[in-house]
Amino acid sequence: MSHAIFLHAAGDARFAPFNLREGAPGETLLDVAAVGLCGSDLHYYKDGGIGSAVIAAPFVPGHEFSGWLTEDLPELGLARGALVAVDPNQACGQCQHCRDGHPNLCPDVVFIGAPPHDGAMTERIWVPKSQIVPVPERFTPSDAVMLEPLGVAIHAVDLARPRLLERVALIGCGPIGLLILQVLRTVGVGEILACDPQPHRRALALKLGASKAGASVAEIADWTKGEGMPLVIEATNAPEGFRDAIRAARIGGRVVLVGIPDGDSYVVPAAEARRRGLTIKFSRRMGHVYPRAIELVAQGKVDVDAVVSHRFSLTEGPNAFRRHAANEPGMVKSLIYPKGPADDAR
Repeated sequence: MSHAIFLHAAGDARFAPFNLREGAPGETLLDVAAVGLCGSDLHYYKDGGIGSAVIAAPFVPGHEFSGWLTEDLPELGLARGALVAVDPNQACGQCQHCRDGHPNLCPDVVFIGAPPHDGAMTERIWVPKSQIVPVPERFTPSDAVMLEPLGVAIHAVDLARPRLLERVALIGCGPIGLLILQVLRTVGVGEILACDPQPHRRALALKLGASKAGASVAEIADWTKGEGMPLVIEATNAPEGFRDAIRAARIGGRVVLVGIPDGDSYVVPAAEARRRGLTIKFSRRMGHVYPRAIELVAQGKVDVDAVVSHRFSLTEGPNAFRRHAANEPGMVKSLIYPKGPADDAR
């Protein structure tokens, strides 16, 4: 009998027995190596859903994960026991959005770990072979897990289209924000001004390359003498994140919104955004960026492990949800290991 972490409703995470379903044609079985606790998983825990994706029945979360193959996959050049990452976004491949190269916008997507589709916070999982992502042999399970959130960061920076030596404001220094920060450093931007209310996250932002780090966007106004920044990237879970991004932007500036707000609702000062003539983009998941994510990690240009603050066993998973929801000091990114955190070096 396998076990898993189930979300039953808002605030209700449980470790319980899990009946592994039968595999479907074209699928392969993985032993889950590690799985990330993403901000979206936390929204399911805190709010009971995100928009139309709601918890109607107990489900297993977890879309950032790596695993070991339980069979040879000669068509991918992979042998049993190989560590792999998984792209959780199963787009249809047929709609106009898919044909245009935007699988993240597919309206018929099946997303592993979003209700009603069970995810990887369990011991074993069936996944389509088409979603398997081979990784370098020297990658650890946590390296492979973090490719998915790194892909989200890469996609956000692609949308932002930063210019050479352009100054950038980063609102939010959680896992995605800190990965965006590192990706920005690889594309030749200028000064990066970061904001986060939590001191430990500001300290980590400075360590990873931020020029300055403040507790609020009011400090960006001070640093820029009231002018604001030409490019603002928001990566918070705060309903006020949209408002803060608008206020950090200069007249005619650009704003990219990456975060998902608690309660699925923003606080937006419409007049401020309109009068500044801002260009605003919303970032959703990612496109075909896994090869670039792998390259950034393999070349040491992005330190994904620096973002991981806590590691839990599967039995401790519900406690990980509770601690993140309580916004405990020191929490940044948590990974969950079905066989225990010591297994990360396998």
